[in-house]
Amino acid sequence: MKPLANLFGFCPQMTKLLSPLLSSLLCLSLAFLAATSHAQAVVGDAKAGEKKIATCIGCHGIKGYQASFPEVHRVPMISGQSAPYIVSALNAYKKGERRHPTMRGISDNLTEQDMADLAAYYEAHGKDDGVLPAQPARQPTAAVAALLQKGACASCHGENFSKPLSPTYPKIAGQHADYLSVALRSYKLEGNNNAGRANGIMGGIAKQFSNAELKAMANYIGSLPGELKTVPQSKFK
Repeated sequence: MKPLANLFGFCPQMTKLLSPLLSSLLCLSLAFLAATSHAQAVVGDAKAGEKKIATCIGCHGIKGYQASFPEVHRVPMISGQSAPYIVSALNAYKKGERRHPTMRGISDNLTEQDMADLAAYYEAHGKDDGVLPAQPARQPTAAVAALLQKGACASCHGENFSKPLSPTYPKIAGQHADYLSVALRSYKLEGNNNAGRANGIMGGIAKQFSNAELKAMANYIGSLPGELKTVPQSKFK
């Protein structure tokens, strides 16, 4: 896929100047569409969601739990994540836009109401554990700052990468760095029926960077204070 600026017919010399701007404009447009869609979405019930988490807690309810596909990495923290994003992600797995055999199998068995209930549960989950004192965001190195600016990451994921422009975009501050790295690289993956993510915006952005650069950005974003957490859960509690 061509860089974002080239998709709009700009000459290569303008790409570096316009790519962040175009990313911002596209994010604003998508946020408006997402907000409109969200207004018509199924309303989730957190209490109902608590009764449907048996399949989720085997991975997302264990601190430090590692997945082995497509490589070894910690599974993402989803407690504290925005409900609309969780619904969006589950739908992407169900439609095959995110290719992951385990998550596809799980999402295939979920109705829209199930997704909304689970999302409502995890959005609120852990908030009653107490609020940690605010921590200042660690400043990136000049090299990482340049990479983040090139990708216009904050234009969608928001201030300190914890206040997304739209609730359908994920909070990523403090997310496991190894998971973020795998996720970013998955947008570059093509021709694999079992792994990868089909997203035009993220694909165009991720393909601008080497895997080493994506890892450097993931390491920085993962080091930031954020709202995401893993709350230990048991089927037998």
